[in-house]
Amino acid sequence: MNFEIDYIKQLAKLVDENSLSELILENGDTAICIKKGGEVVHVAPAAAPAAMHAPATVPPHGSMLPAETATAPAAPKGTPVTSPMVGAFYAAPSPGAKPFVRVGDKITVGQVVCIVEAMKMMNQIESEVGGTVVQICVEDGQSVEYGQVLMYVE
Repeated sequence: MNFEIDYIKQLAKLVDENSLSELILENGDTAICIKKGGEVVHVAPAAAPAAMHAPATVPPHGSMLPAETATAPAAPKGTPVTSPMVGAFYAAPSPGAKPFVRVGDKITVGQVVCIVEAMKMMNQIESEVGGTVVQICVEDGQSVEYGQVLMYVE
């Protein structure tokens, strides 16, 4: 299926009106990724589900790299816990509440470790591994991408 330009415009309007940072839509052998504030709207055939990754964005000329990139250790230890969707990362169930996990906490498989808000829905993210949280890689309220490492568990 090819996406019609009017349909793409409706999707772009949906992204804008709902304060989304990104929308990825797949239909058969075609996929579309619309990023708010991005310079490129990319429509390409989807080779396979495993090939669908968020496209890398290049910061505009003269912009600074995010602080967390500059301070992140070169070789993190442990198993990564990644975001299953694009959205906003929240470490606690509500503002001012105790975080789900902190560095040094022991967690079990299936334990809720954070929330990722996507399309006004609060999605509890459960750990797929057990162990000790050794690093939390994102700040509360920060936007996260699909597959982005949220924390490491050892």
